[in-house]
Amino acid sequence: MSGLPDLPALGAPPRIGPALLRVALALIVVYGAIGAGLSWWQVVEAERLTSDPGNPLLLAAEREGRRGRIVDARGVVLAESVPGGDGSWTRRYPHPEAAPILGYFSPDFGSAGLERSFAAELLGLRSLAPGGDLLRKLRRDLYDPQDVQLSLDVRLQRAAVALLRGKRGAIVAIEPASGRILALASTPSFDPNRIVDPDTGAAYFADLLDRPAEASALLDRATMGRYTPGSVLKIATAVAGLGSGAITPQTVYPEQPAEERTGFLVEGFRVRDGHHPQTGQRTLDLTGAIEVSCNIWFAHAGLDIGGERFLAWGERMGFGAAIPFDVPTAASTLDGGDGFVDDVELANAAYGQSETFVTPLQMALVAAIVADRGTLMRPHVVDELRSADGRVQTIAPEVWRRVLDAGQAETIARAMQQAVEGRLGRRFAGAAKVPGVPTAGKSGTAELGGEREPHAWFIGFAPVEAPRIAVAVIVENGGAGSASAVPMGGELMAAWLKLAP
Repeated sequence: MSGLPDLPALGAPPRIGPALLRVALALIVVYGAIGAGLSWWQVVEAERLTSDPGNPLLLAAEREGRRGRIVDARGVVLAESVPGGDGSWTRRYPHPEAAPILGYFSPDFGSAGLERSFAAELLGLRSLAPGGDLLRKLRRDLYDPQDVQLSLDVRLQRAAVALLRGKRGAIVAIEPASGRILALASTPSFDPNRIVDPDTGAAYFADLLDRPAEASALLDRATMGRYTPGSVLKIATAVAGLGSGAITPQTVYPEQPAEERTGFLVEGFRVRDGHHPQTGQRTLDLTGAIEVSCNIWFAHAGLDIGGERFLAWGERMGFGAAIPFDVPTAASTLDGGDGFVDDVELANAAYGQSETFVTPLQMALVAAIVADRGTLMRPHVVDELRSADGRVQTIAPEVWRRVLDAGQAETIARAMQQAVEGRLGRRFAGAAKVPGVPTAGKSGTAELGGEREPHAWFIGFAPVEAPRIAVAVIVENGGAGSASAVPMGGELMAAWLKLAP
């Protein structure tokens, strides 16, 4: 023996002890976790982080000040950046009537509306080129402002604002087959040019903030205003009733004619109606109940549907949660958000009273569901993004939910046509009739209690056979829907059919 240690044979791998193996495995796990985390934040979460208002890169880009344009469906400029004398950029809004959806951008007062939700695109932080976001640091110009093209038509937007002038309220117009927003008006409104003006901005913005809540010009009533809907909600009840099988088009309630005089007694509370004496002793089916807006018929229907099914079908239509949209939306609720406490609340909710609160956007979607024969398209107002190098990203129409069978939706559509054109329906919603065009609709008068005037509502669509526009109109404290909201809805639908024949 030589006394030398045994050496491994030439070409044999070195022996690795258990301790070293454990260290190696631990390092593999740690570095693997770091790699996965980096991939998650840089790839999966990159889009959300880029749009986060607190992102330092976004804040730095906003200080740079140059944003892409916002244009309407025909390319009319609604917002653009113009150079200032000191090398800065100022936002300019040639059509302030679009302010509720555009919002504003000001270095002093921040941003709102599309200016906020599409800030990353307008500033060019999000690239339209494949892999462009990952290669941003290698680009010579970090920012590539994009133009945002809307589905909004400024001509219709201007008409909607004119209809609401001097009133508090909102109008939403939507293309049922695509979900494209054609007009979205809210009054009172504001002039974004005065907000971004360094000379007038501070005083003007302070004045806007000092106004009482009910007169707020900064509230987008179309997407964030929540109102008692009154009888326009009967269309949602009809959807829930037919869809769940709780009612049929032929459903009648034998007690209804007598209850027009005595009221429908529900757990000690009497549901009242009696505003359509022309029906006499006739029992009403679904079409008749929609045509004359019979509270008692819909209270019976609501109880037949039941609270759980009513809420479940409401969720199909978008109730119960914020609607996914290009700007923030408030959630509409059928039950106040806490469930129906008893049959009295359910019966009243079924004809649009009680703890039921809705946004105009939600009610426009209810009309659009019927117009598109049961399909609910995801609403959107942004059609395209365009970069300076000519790249285009199109936001295609997307089916959100299939809500109702086409035949059942057709039944409701024909009933809504009767509510506008029928012998008795004309009394309530006849002013919405578009001359020479089959028109469907439903008026609403939302009682508020006390001495306050009710909210006036209308939802509808035209033409009935192939709808190209669906609308929702609310006039706060406007009295009977037939007197104010109904003619506005008819005028707006007629205007669009002339603008886009």
